[in-house]
Amino acid sequence: MECTVKWDGDARFVATTGSQHTVRMEGAAELGGKDEAPRPMELILAGAGGCTAYDVVLILKRGRHAISGCEVQLQADRAESDPKVFTRIHYHYVVSGHALKHEIVERAIKLSADKYCSASIMLGKTAEITHDFEIVETEA
Repeated sequence: MECTVKWDGDARFVATTGSQHTVRMEGAAELGGKDEAPRPMELILAGAGGCTAYDVVLILKRGRHAISGCEVQLQADRAESDPKVFTRIHYHYVVSGHALKHEIVERAIKLSADKYCSASIMLGKTAEITHDFEIVETEA
């Protein structure tokens, strides 16, 4: 895996991933940013949310469960002094589908948290990570 990050003036940067996608990011306004792009730490949190959402969807689809949606809402706290690592992250999953069983969704989330989501497992080295979820019933 590879990524190149180039300074784009002021507090702006552009990352180009190994798969040739670009992501803009920017420092905080008090450090010269103009609030035109996400902060790098926001992207780390978004990446963890995307990683676990992907796992949960894939696990449920492979189990042939009728999933129609998955949203992960993340709330994080950071250390007050440098390095300002994440110290607590709470994941709230909203999983939509038809006749999804509580224990099946719970198992998919646990598999992601304990085995598959590299981003969350890595962040768990500095942060206390908690999870909860809700299931939204949809028509078949």
